[in-house]
Amino acid sequence: MSTVKALAGIPASEAALLAAARQARIFSGAAWSVGTVDGPLRRGSVGTLSLDGPPVRPDTLWDLASVTKPVVALAALWLVERGGLALSETVGDHLPEYRGGTSGDLTIEQLLTHTSGLPGRQPLYRQHTDRASLLAALRTLPLRFAPGSAVEYSSAGFMLLGEIVAAASGLPLERLVAMAVTEPLGLRDTGFRPTPDQAGRCAATEDCPWRGRVVQGSVHDENAEVLGGIAGHAGLFGTVGDMERFAIAVLSGGSEGWLSARTLAEAGRSRTDRLTLRRGLGWQGRDASGSPAGDLFSPDSFGHTGFTGTSVWIDPTLGRYAVLLTNRVHPSRDTPGIETVRWRFHNLAAR
Repeated sequence: MSTVKALAGIPASEAALLAAARQARIFSGAAWSVGTVDGPLRRGSVGTLSLDGPPVRPDTLWDLASVTKPVVALAALWLVERGGLALSETVGDHLPEYRGGTSGDLTIEQLLTHTSGLPGRQPLYRQHTDRASLLAALRTLPLRFAPGSAVEYSSAGFMLLGEIVAAASGLPLERLVAMAVTEPLGLRDTGFRPTPDQAGRCAATEDCPWRGRVVQGSVHDENAEVLGGIAGHAGLFGTVGDMERFAIAVLSGGSEGWLSARTLAEAGRSRTDRLTLRRGLGWQGRDASGSPAGDLFSPDSFGHTGFTGTSVWIDPTLGRYAVLLTNRVHPSRDTPGIETVRWRFHNLAAR
């Protein structure tokens, strides 16, 4: 049955849409929140942590996947505001071992906007089974195009970004993210590498052929797994409440002691309008067609999705945020339907 047919009818709410999607087994569970700077307007959860598992709860931890990217990007901008980094600096400026390779002259801005030329969807973990080997492979990864001339979504670029901000700050990446983002915003449940005590709160992801088990309580992304579960492109886990607070903080336009309104506005502003896709500093803009934001969010809205079925979207014009957390890769990444669910969810959220 097609996804459209499985979701037939007129859902009166996000809750009804996601209940139908759960019934169609597009995911086993979901949590969502839609609101303004004053807080949630509508929120809830549906389903279970795995197909036959316990129910989703408010404290369920979701593998955020690539929603990690804008969090790491804001940590980078936190360094920029404090004089520890500049967008014009290069990979080689901070990681001398990359000088002379294909990535050594790429700028921080090019990594953040996915205009570096580094390719996307690189299963480096298949040939590089330890952290040092995988990071070394990034040094000579062939570029697909001249830097700055096109947009191609690249997790490889954010792997490098994670290493750069750690080197620039002199802190482990997980500590920098805590200092720059999660602690100032009160995101108490958001972090890398859930503890054994937290594993039972995590939504399951894929029945992974590479690992030979259902992944629950550790990162789904295989490259991030090889990097130790802490990386610039993936690895964060968080609750729906924390993602609400994160979205509200961005929508609010900054605060004293965190990031300024100017910096957050620059992060969300598209810097690639002359190219095919709209990208800000770590954020995805609303493209003219095919955007996961659906049909009704404003042209200046921005957000990010995650491969596991997560997303955060911000609309400064409407004064609205939308958070959707699912485990659409459970039990298989080949499960169809999340694109349709996202479009319809965001259309409902924009009301």
